Amino acid sequence: MEQYKKEFIEFMVDCQVLKFGDFVTKSGRKTPFFVNTGFYRTGQQLRKLGEFYSKAITQVFGKDFNILFGPAYKGIPLSVATSMALSEHFDMDVNYCANRKEVKDHGDTGILLGSPINDGDKIVIIEDVTTAGTSIEETMPILKKQGDVDVLGLVVSVDRMERGKGEKSALSEIQEKYSIKTTAIVTMAEVVEHLHNKPYKGEVIINDRIKEAIDAYYVQYGVK
Repeated sequence: MEQYKKEFIEFMVDCQVLKFGDFVTKSGRKTPFFVNTGFYRTGQQLRKLGEFYSKAITQVFGKDFNILFGPAYKGIPLSVATSMALSEHFDMDVNYCANRKEVKDHGDTGILLGSPINDGDKIVIIEDVTTAGTSIEETMPILKKQGDVDVLGLVVSVDRMERGKGEKSALSEIQEKYSIKTTAIVTMAEVVEHLHNKPYKGEVIINDRIKEAIDAYYVQYGVK
């Protein structure tokens, strides 16, 4: 596993973004682990987060895109922080763009925040996590409505590695349905590999009991 992935897993633990217990996802699944990017709250945390995303994005998409789109609401700070990191570490001047939940009819009108989207733009979508692909179904029509754009793909922080609406993983379904690339900074398999029965700052984050709960979850919701 690459060093930046290990550092990102520990970063999530430090920021209390990665939690283990009893949770319910947006798609209604009861899950023993949860990733809440709303816990990235400080300027320093967002700066580091942008750096991790920028590494994952450039590995898969290279430098040939000009807009980073963050779906409202959690995608907004992600797109801003990562566009800044791309500028600082990869010498890329990428526009950030996000959508509003409601169309604004006065002042800066329309549904978009940040950069406008025009014909020929090459776009990478940035999200926190995706469980069943619900968010991307709302995002793609917004982007396609703006003009003849090329949506290259989607990057998330953690690939939960579970089924979407069919038998394949949510990221695989998105990849096939929209003919785009998908990637993540880390997968849940990498998280488990790095944290299971390995003390971090004097604490075992994933012990055997939690590992058993994760395994049971994947028996039910994992990719066949």
